[in-house]
Amino acid sequence: MRILHTSDWHVGVALKGRSRLDEQRAVFGEIVGIARDEQPDLVIVAGDLYDTASPSSAAQKLLYTTLSALRATGAEVVAVAGNHDNGPGLEALREWAAAAGIHLRGRIGKAPDHLVSGETADGERWKLAALPFVSQRYAVRAAELFELGAADTESAYADHLRRMVAALSQNFTADAVNLFCGHLTVVGGKVGGGEREVHTVADYAVPAAIFPASTSYAALGHLHRAQKIEGPCPIRYSGGPLAVDFGEEDHTPSVTMVEVTADTPARDRRVPLAEAVPLRTVRGTLAELRQAEVDERAWLRVFVTEPARAGLRGEVAELFPNAVQIHIDPGRGPDDPRPRRRRTGRSAGELFDAYLAEIGYEDRDVAGLFAELYEQTQTVGSEEA
Repeated sequence: MRILHTSDWHVGVALKGRSRLDEQRAVFGEIVGIARDEQPDLVIVAGDLYDTASPSSAAQKLLYTTLSALRATGAEVVAVAGNHDNGPGLEALREWAAAAGIHLRGRIGKAPDHLVSGETADGERWKLAALPFVSQRYAVRAAELFELGAADTESAYADHLRRMVAALSQNFTADAVNLFCGHLTVVGGKVGGGEREVHTVADYAVPAAIFPASTSYAALGHLHRAQKIEGPCPIRYSGGPLAVDFGEEDHTPSVTMVEVTADTPARDRRVPLAEAVPLRTVRGTLAELRQAEVDERAWLRVFVTEPARAGLRGEVAELFPNAVQIHIDPGRGPDDPRPRRRRTGRSAGELFDAYLAEIGYEDRDVAGLFAELYEQTQTVGSEEA
C-alpha cells in the first residue's frame, strides 16, 4: 500500500497582509502532480486545512478543488480538522465530501464515525482511525461521545486521548494495514515556529505510547517541522507544504510518501516541494544590503543596522520589493553580543509571563487565568454545537 501524507496546509494564510493564494495554488498543484506520478492508494491530510475559521471564498474553492483533484488521481482521500479549522463547519460538509469520494472528519462523534476502511487495487485491506483536533476544554465531552464511561474531569488531557485512541484501535486486525491520522502534539516533537503555541504546550502533549504497536503508521499533523517520532509504531509528522512565517525559514517544505503492508514495516521518504516560496532574513547596513545575494522569489524580513533617517525605509522597500518586514535596527549587527528580545516563535503565554516579570508582578493565578482565557479565544469553532 502506498500513502501520500501531508498536513497543515493553512489555505488562505497571509504574510503581513500579503496574500499567498497564488503560491499555495502552485504548491497544491505540485502535490497533485506528485500524486499522479506516485499513484498512492491513499492521501491523508492531517489537519489545519485552513489558516482561519472563517476562510475566504477563494480559499474554500482552492481547498475543495485540490481535494477533488487528489481524488481524481484514483487515491482515496482522508482529511481531518485541525485547531485552526472550524470543525463543525467542515463536519457539515461531510456528506457532500463523501459523495465526492473524500472522507472528511471535522468534529468528534461516536467512535465508529472515525473509522475509515478500504481496499487497494491490489487487494490490500486497510483501516484508518481519523481523529480531528480535540481541545483541552472539550476532551471530557469527546471521551463521553466515544462511550468511554463517565470521564473524570480531573483526568489529564493525555489520558483522554489515550482512551480515545485505544477505542479506535480496537478494530485493528493483523490482516490489514492499520493507520492512524490525527492533529495533535506528541512528546518529543519539535515545533516549527508557526503553530498556535497555546496548543503545543505541555498540557496538550501526549506520549507516543498512546499508539498501539498494532498501528502500521501514524500520520500526524500540527507540528510544522517534518520529523519522525520514536514510539511503539512508525509515527511521523509530514510537515507543512510551505513556511507560514519566518520562524520556519529553515524548513524544507515537503510531503511524505509511505509504503507499507500488513506484514512489513512502513518505509517513508520525503518528497521536497519546489514551488514553495522560501522565507529569508537579511541584515546589514544599506550599503551591505545592496551587495547581498538574495533569492528573487523569497519573501524577506530585513533588519537595517544603521540609524533611522528620512527615506531609509523607502529605499529598502525599493531595493527589496518582496520585503514584508523592514526593521530599522541601529547598533544591532549580527555580531552584537547583547541578547535580542525575541518575540517570533514565542507563545502568548511566554510573552505574558515576560511582561509580568518586567513589571515585577508575580502571581501564577494571573498567568493561569490568562492561559485559560487565551485558549478559549483561540480554540476554533463552537465544538459543542
